[in-house]
This record gives sequence, structure tokens and C-alpha cells, in this order.
Amino acid sequence: MKKTVIILSLTLLGLLPTAAAPSILDIKHSITDDNIVPPESFETKTRELEENFYLQNFVVRDGNSRDERLGTSRDYEKRLASMPTEIEMPYNSIVGKYIDMYLGRRRGLVADMLALHGYYGNIFLEELLKEGVPTELQYLPVIESAINPNAVSRVGATGLWQFMPATAKGLGMEINSLVDERRDPRISSRNAARYLKQLYNIYDDWSLAIAAYNCGPGNVNKALRRAGGGKKDFWQIYNYLPKETRGYVPAFIAANYVMTYYGKHNISPTVLRRQLVTDTIKVNKRVHFRQIADVLNIPVEEIRMLNPQYRQDIIPGNYRPYTLTLPKQQVLSYLMSEDAILAHDADLYARRTTVEPGDETNEAAALIDETGERNLSALGRQSSNATENVTVAMATTAEQVQQLTHTVGRGENIKDIAKRYGVSATDIKRWNKLRRGKVKEGDRLIIEQRGSVDPDQVRTVTTASAVPAPPRRDTARKTSEVPAPPAREKASSASRAEVPAPAARKSQDKSSKPQTTASNNKTKNKPADKKRTQQASAKPKTYKVKSGDNLEKIAKANGTTVAAIQQANGMKKTDTRINIGETIKIPAKATAKKATSKKKSGTKRRRR
Repeated sequence: MKKTVIILSLTLLGLLPTAAAPSILDIKHSITDDNIVPPESFETKTRELEENFYLQNFVVRDGNSRDERLGTSRDYEKRLASMPTEIEMPYNSIVGKYIDMYLGRRRGLVADMLALHGYYGNIFLEELLKEGVPTELQYLPVIESAINPNAVSRVGATGLWQFMPATAKGLGMEINSLVDERRDPRISSRNAARYLKQLYNIYDDWSLAIAAYNCGPGNVNKALRRAGGGKKDFWQIYNYLPKETRGYVPAFIAANYVMTYYGKHNISPTVLRRQLVTDTIKVNKRVHFRQIADVLNIPVEEIRMLNPQYRQDIIPGNYRPYTLTLPKQQVLSYLMSEDAILAHDADLYARRTTVEPGDETNEAAALIDETGERNLSALGRQSSNATENVTVAMATTAEQVQQLTHTVGRGENIKDIAKRYGVSATDIKRWNKLRRGKVKEGDRLIIEQRGSVDPDQVRTVTTASAVPAPPRRDTARKTSEVPAPPAREKASSASRAEVPAPAARKSQDKSSKPQTTASNNKTKNKPADKKRTQQASAKPKTYKVKSGDNLEKIAKANGTTVAAIQQANGMKKTDTRINIGETIKIPAKATAKKATSKKKSGTKRRRR
């Protein structure tokens, strides 16, 4: 029995040489796999690439639909074998499936990639040649990103060469909030060439180096160990690799085929509308793309296309010098206009370097409002008169709220608008319910303007009576007088403090004695000099409108009212527009009072 078993074993061992494993050449040409996972670049939507600035402005695209024309396995194998490449390009059914996918339902994507390669391909070639690696690697971005520098994979790989953050940082590439050098065509191409060269030095095989570029050296090393027997060929360890990597090298071979032989399969060659020739310049100042675009008259989309590494359209040149790519004819223009570029809308893009808590320049800080200033003013005067038991007849003046509508002009921002109307940017955000505080041309903003009496114009008198309670704030009307004290006791008429009307503040004599009730009668006992002053002030004066002026601002500055200015210039109540450089009449204060009183009486009649 034992002899029989031994004889059978020897017989089987003797038969093994006759059933030897197929050679590596047979595996390359006959391997089949229905479970491969195509690269994400196959999922790229053609419409997304159609919006690319380069495709829209530098390439004439063929609008004629062409019939699909696939090849045979024999055609594919023969053409791949005749390609002048250092990297081996064998044919098998998996490579054939990828070729058919590119030439069939993804033929539109191939046309777009051919156009993009017209610009980016030159960069790829330069960097690959510098590192001394095969030039056929220029088609690796075809399967990595569909030659889109802004491509981002599901796992976070970014750029033309789809670097993961850890790999990119390990190669010395910068990634922060403003800059991502994985998107920089030249820097990423240079580092991709260096990385592929390092991988080739490890495996001494370009197919394994390409596989390691996709899944990492760790996974390739694991597949080599599992395959055993000292095998160092991609096709021998094929079944031990991750599913996506199994299809990665065949897809790379297919990409080389279609980018070389697209004309034989009815895919229209791209025609350049105009050649894009670029040059670079070092920028050592913080500058925004919009500043460059406005001054040099370049579309900001073109600057973004040429410099995709700047994530927020900002070059942080104050941190370190950065490279800016521009059309060659614009580089000299930038050098000559750099000061003008940096000064253009500088306030809009400026950042504060120091901020002190409570600083008035800090919009978020709590500012002292007008009421707080009035209280401080009253406190100072009360302290100086305390020894004489002098009370301050302080009126919490009513405020008149007027809502204006401002249409945002070109280049305006919230800070400029706030400065123009004398309000804070925070209030404008609150009135208009703006979260980010950004506005664009044509937006309509609500601006609230408040008018009040200056507390410094309040006249005080000595009295022994109690200080009257301040009236309730009323936003519907203005008051120019402090109400008389409560009538518990008969107070002297001299115990009443008066606040002058806004239009008559400047002409008031602060040193005059307290007036009695009888002195309010304007038709009696007027001094001659006062009469002459009023007559002189009755003559209107002129005012030339400046930038930023409006009727309300001019009225407030000249102690008059909007209604009085409108009446003096023959304007309707609805006419509020004035032009820069226009000369308008400023009415006398007495006329302003009449206009105001007429307006109020007219309002009362309408209410009835």
C-alpha cells in the first residue's frame, strides 16, 4: 500500500513539468477581469469641463456630431506595439475594454482632454524631461483627473496628479487656507515626476511604480509578499492588488492609445483659436485677483485658470514670495502698474494688523451712543454747579427716524456706505438682515437716519424746584422744549429751561438772561440789533454739492431742513436727487422755520 502511494506521488511529481504555469507574456495578453473598478476620472461630467475658461476662449470646438468608430483587438494590439515608449504597453481584454470606453461613451471627454492637453501637456513634458523619466507619463493625469487642476476625489486627492495631503506635504508642497500647491500645474507636475522616479528606483519596473503611485508602496509590497516566489511584475501580482489598482495600469495604457490614435477613431482634433503664451512673476505683496483684473483689464476667470493654486483669489505675498502666472504680454504691465494694483480698492481688501479692544475703528466694539454722550455732558455741568444747588434742565430729546433707501453702486462696500451716512456698518447689517455683510452692485439697502437736539445748546437756570422727569422718547416727532415742571406748586416762570430749535442754534445768545413768558411774544420788545441780525440772515446763501452729499446732510450742516431747501430751489417734495458740482440755495433760518411749520400744519390737516 505504501509503495503504491509513493509510486503515485512520484508519478504526479513527474507530471508537474508538463503542466507548467503560463509565461508572463501569456498573462499580459490573455488576462480577463470583470470586477475592475474604473478610475474616478471616467465619472467626470463633460459639462463641467465645457465651463473651463481655456476651452471657452482658446479652443475651437467641433460642433458636428461624428459617428462612433471602434477598432478591433488586432488593431489595438498592433498600434500599441508600434508606439515609441519606454514603458511596456501590452494588450489584453481589460486594456481593450478601457479603450472602447474612451472611444465610445466617453469620446466627448477625450475631445476635451485633448484640448486641455494642448496647454498643460507642455508643462508635463518639461518637468518629466527634467527628471529623466519616460514622457508617456504625461498621460497619467488623463486617468487621474481628466486634466482638471481643480479635480478633487472622494477621498480628498486633489489636482492634476491627484496628490493626497500627506503625500504632498511629504514632498514639500504647501497646503493652507489660501494656497494649495497640489493645484499648481507646474509644481505638482515637478513633484509627480520626482515621486514616480523614486518609486521606479524601488521596484525597477514602471508598471509597479505606476501601481504604487495609485495605491501606495505599502499595498504593492503586500501584493508582492502574497504572490511569493520573488515575482516582481505587475501582471504576475495582479490578483493580489486592490481592485482599483488592477484597472489602473490598463487604463494608463488605454489613455496613451486614445491620446495618440484619436484621429483614427473619428474624434475631431482640436484647433487652437489663439495660442496661450504665459510667463511668471514673483509677487511679494498681498494682492487680490480682482485688483489685478481691474487694473490690467484681464478677466478674473483667466487669472484663476492660470493660477488654480490660490484657493480664495488671494496671493499672500506678504508671507513669502509667490509665483503669479499671467499672459506673457501682461507681465510687463503688472511690473509697471504694481503700485496702482496694490492701491486699487485697498480699503476693501485690507486687513487690520492690530486691534485694541474698544477701539472705535473696531465695528464689533461697543460704541458710546449719542444718549451716552449727552449723559456725560450733563454730568460735567451738574458737577460744576452743585455748590449753588443748580439743577440741569436736561431733556432727553426725541429722535426723528427717517428711513432712506440706498442703491449700491459699483465698487461700493458696507464700510463706504456707512461712512457716507454717518452710521456703523454693524447697523446696516442689522437693518438689512445681512449675515456676511457683503453687497453687490444694484442691491437696495435700508439706512436709518436719526435727528436730535445737541445737549450743549440746553440753557440752564437756577431754581429750587425739583427737576422735572424727562419726557418719553418719541420717534415720530421732534421736540424743542423741555416740558414745564409738574404743577404741585406754583413755580416761577423763570424755572423753565428751554432748548432752542435746531435751525436757530447758531444765532442763539448763550449768555442771555432767562426769558420770561412774556418775552416769548415775538412781536414785542425786540432789540434793534437782533432785528438787523434776522434781516441779514433772511438772505439765502448758495452751496456747491460735493461727493457724498445729500439733502439731509446739507440741511443738518446748515441748520435748516430738507423741506426748506426743496422750497428754496423750487423742488418737489419727492425730489431728493442732487448732482455733484450743482449749486443750490440754502434758505435763511427764518424761512426754514416757516417751511417746517407749513409742512407740519399740512400734515395735521391731512390726518383730519
